[in-house]
Amino acid sequence: MPSEIAPPFIASNLALDFMNTQFGVADERQECLDDDSSVVAWLQQAGVLAEYRESPPSGIAQLARELRNNMRDLLTSAQQGRAADPAVVNHVLERGYPIEKIEWQSTASVFQKKTYQRSMGSESLLQPVARALVKLLTEADLQLVKQCEASGCVLLFHDQTKSHRRRWCSMASCGNRMKAAAHRARKSEKADTK
Repeated sequence: MPSEIAPPFIASNLALDFMNTQFGVADERQECLDDDSSVVAWLQQAGVLAEYRESPPSGIAQLARELRNNMRDLLTSAQQGRAADPAVVNHVLERGYPIEKIEWQSTASVFQKKTYQRSMGSESLLQPVARALVKLLTEADLQLVKQCEASGCVLLFHDQTKSHRRRWCSMASCGNRMKAAAHRARKSEKADTK
């Protein structure tokens, strides 16, 4: 049975949204990838897997969690300027690489490039996520990949605001919570000084 936990899609980046599939505040963690069906459901919600009518590949949840952990390690090490072992990411990239072919399109009388998943195995389904991490690590300014500043929140996001001053994963949740806490603190401070 797929997880009933709604995953946050707030990061403005597929790889970061995938890393955010385990989230929460302080010690209360929520797991979105708790079984094989929940991984397929997340991939569909993320828009990287079209209609999928087969049973999920056995073990995809375990591979997805290993991939997520490896992705976090790689991101953290890259931000700190040190190396880390990309074994799981490379495994998914190598085994899940799509097949590209050109095919004649008779209606348009032209050749078009078509991309097909190599298989419906775990690596093929998770390959777009691994590819998104490669793009993030090799093309993005990693200083703009931030963790929410709300106390205890572990969500990551890619700050694409013009001023690059985004502080919270979501203004609707953590932003409002932190602003309300700051308001209460100022109000309490004023009351104590009177």
